[in-house]
Amino acid sequence: MKKWVWQKANWTKFKWDEALVTVKLRLIHKKIGQLVGESKVSPEAEALPLDTLLTNLVASSLIEDEKLNVRSLKSSLARRLGVTEENPAPIKDKNEGLANIMMDAVSNHNAPLTMERLLQWHNWLFQTIERFDYAAQKIKVGEIRDNEAPMQVVGGSLYGTTTKVYFEAPEGGEHLQGLMNEFIEWFNSSREDVMLDPLLRAALAHFWFVTLHPFEDGNGRITRVITDLALAQMDHQSIRLYAMSVAIHENRSSYYEVLEKCQNDTYTINEWLVWFLNTLEKSIDRSLLRLDRTITKAKFWSTYSHIEFNEAQNKVLNRLLNGEENDFPLGINASQYQKLTGVSKATATRHLTELLENDVLYKLEGGGRNTRYVLKIDKEKFTQKEVVSLV
Repeated sequence: MKKWVWQKANWTKFKWDEALVTVKLRLIHKKIGQLVGESKVSPEAEALPLDTLLTNLVASSLIEDEKLNVRSLKSSLARRLGVTEENPAPIKDKNEGLANIMMDAVSNHNAPLTMERLLQWHNWLFQTIERFDYAAQKIKVGEIRDNEAPMQVVGGSLYGTTTKVYFEAPEGGEHLQGLMNEFIEWFNSSREDVMLDPLLRAALAHFWFVTLHPFEDGNGRITRVITDLALAQMDHQSIRLYAMSVAIHENRSSYYEVLEKCQNDTYTINEWLVWFLNTLEKSIDRSLLRLDRTITKAKFWSTYSHIEFNEAQNKVLNRLLNGEENDFPLGINASQYQKLTGVSKATATRHLTELLENDVLYKLEGGGRNTRYVLKIDKEKFTQKEVVSLV
């Protein structure tokens, strides 16, 4: 009995339940619009693309348990984006290759996908050999597989002991070449398909390519580049503002699980589409949160520019302005202030009182030694928490 989805006739005629994705699609499109709008007024507008593309590349490699030289990769990307660095790091060939792939996908989004382009990406991916000798492993670079047997797709680290086979990819050679030609033709023509939401197109492209697994190594990273290309073709601005690979890395186990489930002799890929859209939304939400805090910080320092804060106060305020990532999600008290800044308990209390009197901080309900303070700009959020706790 046939087991894998690609072994079924017409397997690329994917089916899904529109009702499962319609609402989510609308929500994500709305958030993408919000993200682009907020990015234009962000004080970090120029730095966002560099930080996002860097984070995306680093996370995509981490999914495969490969750690990159972040400083070198950042310098390579910065040069391509025209961003001037004060202290650029020496650029390694491998990072040049990774930067080439990412910039080709997000900047040359109008160029058609071709076999030559994919092979060039694969060459760039393995531009230098750092982890182990690929030649010794007989891994072909810049070529699709020519093995006659199906390829087993195994999860886990390259150096780990995991032997779980998540699925098998089609055999190589002419058969795989034909499947690749079909994928490339669909990818290019589907961009003009007004009946196919571009977010679903990106999800389908991801599933389709990873199913083919055309290379002997690097398939996951190339798959995610294709996904980025599809998203860039939808909106070339927003793709530079969120890093989907980060959310995939954080949910790596479920990523492999849902791919495995949808590979098992089925025409419906509902679960994959739902997973993909949820993960994409998480990455956008992360970027929206960052933008929100960045804009909030800028407004805060502008509002209180007339006040000369001391060094300890500046340190605490910056920590509080980090939002949900700060160390004081419930507000800060004098003891915590003292520990963070190294001042005496009396000085900590005096500093907090000054900030309260200058309308910078808001004192939460309660008193005594555990009196807590939050930023005045966050007052509404914390007073809502207090109300909820009383219900």
